[in-house]
Amino acid sequence: VHFPDTERAEWLNKTVKQMWPFICQFIEKLFRETIEPAVRGANSHLSTFSFTKIDIGHQPLRINGVKVYTENVDKRQIILDLQISFVGNSEIDLEIKRYFCRAGVKSIQIHGTMRVILEPLIGDMPLIGALSLFFLRKPLLEINWTGLTNLLDVPGLNGLSDTIILDIISNYLVLPNRITVPLVSEVQIAQLRFPIPKGVLRIHFIEAQDLEGKDTYLKGIVKGKSDPYGIIRVGNQIFQSKVIKENLNPKWNEVYEALVYEHPGQELEIELFDEDPDKDDFLGSLMIDLIEVEKERLLDEWFTLDEVSKGKLHLKLEWLTLMPNAENLDKVLTSIRADKDQANDGLSSALLILYLDSARNLPSGKKINSNPNPLVLLSVGHKAQESKIRYKTNEPVWEENFTFFVHNPKRQDLEVEVRDEQHQCSLGNFKLPLSQLLESEDLTMHQRFHLSNSGPNSTINMKIALRVLSLEKQARSPDHQHSAQVKRPSLSKDARKSSFKPQVPVSPTPDLNKPVPASPVTDSDKKTETAEKSQPPNASPQWTTDLSRSSSSLHASNFSYSPSHLSVKEPTPSIASDISLPIATQELRQRLRQLENGTTLGQSPLGQIQLTIRHSSQRNKLIVVFFCRNLIAFSEEGSDPYVRMYLLPDKRRSGRRKTHVSKKTLNPVFDQIFDFSVSLPEVQRRTLDVAVKNSGGFLSKDKGLLGKLLIPLASEELAKGWTQWYDLTEDGTKPHGSS
Repeated sequence: VHFPDTERAEWLNKTVKQMWPFICQFIEKLFRETIEPAVRGANSHLSTFSFTKIDIGHQPLRINGVKVYTENVDKRQIILDLQISFVGNSEIDLEIKRYFCRAGVKSIQIHGTMRVILEPLIGDMPLIGALSLFFLRKPLLEINWTGLTNLLDVPGLNGLSDTIILDIISNYLVLPNRITVPLVSEVQIAQLRFPIPKGVLRIHFIEAQDLEGKDTYLKGIVKGKSDPYGIIRVGNQIFQSKVIKENLNPKWNEVYEALVYEHPGQELEIELFDEDPDKDDFLGSLMIDLIEVEKERLLDEWFTLDEVSKGKLHLKLEWLTLMPNAENLDKVLTSIRADKDQANDGLSSALLILYLDSARNLPSGKKINSNPNPLVLLSVGHKAQESKIRYKTNEPVWEENFTFFVHNPKRQDLEVEVRDEQHQCSLGNFKLPLSQLLESEDLTMHQRFHLSNSGPNSTINMKIALRVLSLEKQARSPDHQHSAQVKRPSLSKDARKSSFKPQVPVSPTPDLNKPVPASPVTDSDKKTETAEKSQPPNASPQWTTDLSRSSSSLHASNFSYSPSHLSVKEPTPSIASDISLPIATQELRQRLRQLENGTTLGQSPLGQIQLTIRHSSQRNKLIVVFFCRNLIAFSEEGSDPYVRMYLLPDKRRSGRRKTHVSKKTLNPVFDQIFDFSVSLPEVQRRTLDVAVKNSGGFLSKDKGLLGKLLIPLASEELAKGWTQWYDLTEDGTKPHGSS
């Protein structure tokens, strides 16, 4: 496939190869001087944590393509997208002496698109003021651990798992977290690390029409309706609508507000699902380029859903510009009815951006002459966020950024409290009416604020900016017609973005006249490939969010994981379809004896199945294709075979893969490809459970097992793949390969 705007850059790969030993030196320094002290300070149980060996490996990172943006960019910046791939034979060993625990990493893989921004461009050498690096979306990350079980038994880590650890690492690589390298001293590092968002996208998720009916009765004979809900995603901000029961023309009338930090490159992604007790069915998707929304400012139209035969979605999208003055504030307040509503409820008229720098001369807390473990609680109305903890210091430096959506800045306050995490007591607080910001130059204050109920000279240093959200509707001729540019799925379903069903609490149903923005949830749960409309073998983490707290800025750099945030959904075993039941095997053996009836059966009495098995590291999936031949006849008319698969030990309904039924044949051709979302190290610990079954007709008794196959996947050849014929047996044991 040729992408005209993406170019190969072999010269860059040669340069990286030459620089690789020095890049590795930098990474080792980063691990020892930054990561190791941070881990030690994070928890008293980890105070003896250390890296005993750090070897990133001799295989350099590879850049597969480069795209340079020339449109819709500031003249004082250069934006590059690098398609990077790193498959390293890294060796990183760590030790926690206190618990005699040793663990490590044997290999690391990372694949994704990294954005590089060179800004600001200046008129003196070196021409570039600073370099910023980040990922627009979560990269595909694989880590092959050693001794992980021992590590997760350590107090303080026992609520984690390998998938949660991968999610934590991935989220720290994704916007708005970024690595900034200043090249000249004049560049304001805080401004580069935490830039003001490019805009706010207000999404009116209104209604849908003519959706597919997924709920069926009497084994599919009677078509029913669906219970539709939507997943809306902008970057790593996720919103979930309420579920409308038994309706193919649902009306949600919900509104969401999302921050947009980077464009070009970000899209609005929407997917509709039918809620079911076991697995939610896919009802269609939509991707809209945010550049188009920004140009139009206001779009209100029906969009045809992709990847389904029918269905339309009605959206109203507003692009809100962040204005550094209050000229339009009264007009904005009237438009969102903020003059009539409660001060803390409803749509936003402004965005509060806060840079928390540091504090000085904090009191000791409960114990005299002992340094506290300070953190900062910030709240605006019902929304609250907290900073990271800084350990054993009365002069903490946080350098963190926060954002709050503000309903009415004339009535609301910013409340700041510094607390000692160790003794759970207050170290000082202050309240700032946001109306003071309205009177400040550029609606910005940058100063040390004196703390009340604290030490005599206790201060906190913050930069606070208010930005009014303005629609700035463009004037158009009456005959002007425009439809937003909808990004269609690529020709390959494999390239389609993963989607998922995050278990998030649904906000109370808002009225369109007085909508309440729902809270987003950070995109960190295990994703489900809906191109095949199936769930991965791993249970999706269930997110629980306290609705009284703001999660509108969970995507910001102050995001941190806690095991208490996660509650894994209980798996649902699929007992009815499990052909490994002893009775099914017993019936098949009896049938074999009837077929034999004194004669000698051939080498493959139950027939054979051909499997093509391969693991795709790019897609992070195990891919399986198969054909059958010489199956046994289940009745005089032959058999109605189909194949079902599990990736053991997962035998939940959502982990099952099943073909269509091929009627009256002993040599079925299914012409279907199945995949399981699983990493290569994980799949090598699994077993593929394949069963060929006879369907029979509706309410037929002619149902049962035609043969079974169990294949351990602990093979080094899995990445390359193989194709082979296997003998089917009654219980799946001792499969014999056949050329």
